[in-house]
Amino acid sequence: MKHETFGRMELLQGDITGLQVDAIVNAANRSLLGGGGVDGAIHRAAGPQLLAECKTLNGCETGEAKITAGYRLPARHVIHTVGPVYRQRPQDPQLLAACYQNSLELAVARGLKTVAFPAISCGVYGYPPEKACAIAVDTVKAFLQQDHGLEKVLFVVFADEIYRIYHDYLTAGGN
Repeated sequence: MKHETFGRMELLQGDITGLQVDAIVNAANRSLLGGGGVDGAIHRAAGPQLLAECKTLNGCETGEAKITAGYRLPARHVIHTVGPVYRQRPQDPQLLAACYQNSLELAVARGLKTVAFPAISCGVYGYPPEKACAIAVDTVKAFLQQDHGLEKVLFVVFADEIYRIYHDYLTAGGN
């Protein structure tokens, strides 16, 4: 597993469901009832109790975030956020940034110290990885500069190409 540290941000290549952190973020769909990609992997690893709790949340709008227990995951919590389906609309970047911002705010409100994000909207939702990476890193970096008490934010990616994009952007210092 590749792993690099950039201050309080870290980049890992691997499976987000195996991380022992306070919360992993689920790139969910609006129903919160599971799906493909990282969403399906998180639901499978957490077990049926996650689906049962998600059914009580009445879904989630794009850009918003909701939290559940982690159940069988090593992570204590799952923060579910719904990224935008990329359609080159003016609101797409704001909605994607809101996923990261709202997830981080929810983590801080719960007193969490470590949060791991997948590459939200980069799979079947079609967001160009270069654009999504810049939004993710810049949003997290700005949040961490406000010092809300978070100790570490991890970007956990699966594909080699996405890892390279994040690595290059983080190495260049973002923004």
